[in-house]
Amino acid sequence: MMQWRRFAPLTALLCLLLLLGGFALGAHAQTTTLFQQFIFDTRADLEVLANEAYGGAVRPDGWLGNSDLASPTVVTDLWFDNEVLANTIFGEGVRPESWIGVTATVAEVLSRNVRHDLELSADEVLGLNQRPPEWRGGDPLIRCERSLQNVIAALDRFYSLETEVASSTFNYCQALAADLEDELTNIYFGTQIDDEPLSDPLDLILAVRGDLERLADEKLGLNNRPTLWIGNRDRSSTTLIGDTFLDIQRLADELLGQNVRPEGWIGAVSVSVSSSYFSLRHDLELLTDETLAFETRPNGWQGALPLARCTPLEQQLVFIARVQYAYTTETIDPLAGDFCAQASAGANLLVETPPARDVVEGEDESPQISNSQIAFTYLDVAATQYMGMMPLDTQFRALYRNFSESTMMFVVGEDFAVYIDQRWTNLPDTVFRGLPTLEGVRPIAFCDAEWCQGPGPTPTPTGGGPLIALILETTPVAAPDAAQISITKTQVSWTNVRVTYLADNAATRSAQVTLEVCAQPAEVATACEPVTRLFDNSTGTERPVIGQSSNLNIYELRYGYTTNLLLEGETRFATDVWISDPTIR
Repeated sequence: MMQWRRFAPLTALLCLLLLLGGFALGAHAQTTTLFQQFIFDTRADLEVLANEAYGGAVRPDGWLGNSDLASPTVVTDLWFDNEVLANTIFGEGVRPESWIGVTATVAEVLSRNVRHDLELSADEVLGLNQRPPEWRGGDPLIRCERSLQNVIAALDRFYSLETEVASSTFNYCQALAADLEDELTNIYFGTQIDDEPLSDPLDLILAVRGDLERLADEKLGLNNRPTLWIGNRDRSSTTLIGDTFLDIQRLADELLGQNVRPEGWIGAVSVSVSSSYFSLRHDLELLTDETLAFETRPNGWQGALPLARCTPLEQQLVFIARVQYAYTTETIDPLAGDFCAQASAGANLLVETPPARDVVEGEDESPQISNSQIAFTYLDVAATQYMGMMPLDTQFRALYRNFSESTMMFVVGEDFAVYIDQRWTNLPDTVFRGLPTLEGVRPIAFCDAEWCQGPGPTPTPTGGGPLIALILETTPVAAPDAAQISITKTQVSWTNVRVTYLADNAATRSAQVTLEVCAQPAEVATACEPVTRLFDNSTGTERPVIGQSSNLNIYELRYGYTTNLLLEGETRFATDVWISDPTIR
């Protein structure tokens, strides 16, 4: 059943119309064919729906009907007529809960919102997803909620990431959200902010388990638990996530009734540790709100309220806005019942109408906006797909760095996302070393700037210096063929990888380790063989051996669960590994 909310009367928004009417849209529409077509199609569908609602060509007094694409008010007139039609369909000032309306004085954003809201009106008049043959429609992304649309825009703008979900996919918005989970959680857990330590998702899941036990103690009494309670607190357990999920469900059944859940309950986990954390924490916070009080938590509670009770998508959107625009929720009352709505609204607004770059990201305030000093650019970290020289003082944002002592980094600008050498920029070394690494991340590279000339071979250097060093240090290693390896070697799980810890680096949250692959789980195995090769498919490079201990190679790896690797022994291999934090060994 649709939920509804009441808007201010349409006449109360006329002052906003005057502001929006100032769009410099005429020139923009003349040069942007796709945008022009989008406006035309939306106006055509609006008139089709108006025919259904008003019984033919009749229109109410005040209907503007502006279809002149060169008109400076064509978008605002489209919005105005859409609101007039909505008053007829839903009632004066009444709108569906997911109605977006006016959120920004940007023509593209406003027209997107009109298209989204028009589809809601069509669902009401014509039936859910029922449309006449003449209906033009649009990209299915337009049907998705505002936050999801803006997350897509932010991933494209700042991280050069695009979804591969087909537009014909059933339940497109739901499939799209699922497809983004890994990318969003990689950004969330892999982005360093100031001096804040990076969070380990498995540590956070253990904190959820601890808080679950605290809530059970609070509501049922010390050590009293529902039937079939598992209580798994073993970090190394392969069923920790599933067991925590089941116990949350059991406690919810006990406290609320069988299969009774609060509104917004997720009730699911995924194969991803980081994605599962968001779902588990979110549902536990909802359960605690429902059974204790909104502002009450048991002693020792580890959940980071108030954002922890927001949906995963809201949390991740707020995080991106914090990283890119220094967004903060500190001015919002943490006990407000609509805290999450206010927090996401602020983040959405920043993505839709970003402040001027020189105000938010001036060189004196944020070293992340840096300049090129005629850097060579590449589409790959191995520097095999040369794209040309980035002109002097070209601005870019550095997102990731390569491993170990490599000075390669992934950067994005207005019309490019490429790999360059940090030594050919003004990015300080301290900032470069503070960037998250490419571990577990494979950003999409492209180059559409005027200076892009490739891909092609790197020009032959005529002298020494950083260019020769760059070429020498990034000579690509041929990627191993896992399918071919599996013919002669047996693949094992990460639980069969024996890790021996030699040293820890708190600054980089990494450990120097030796690795062995075993036929049985590592904690009980007696016969294991050393890892003699460690290849990282996400960067296309072989991890360097930094020494030896007891005739075993020493590697440096970051804490946490890492996939997309190839750990080779003499007769076995693995594609993932778990490196634990020293506090839990």
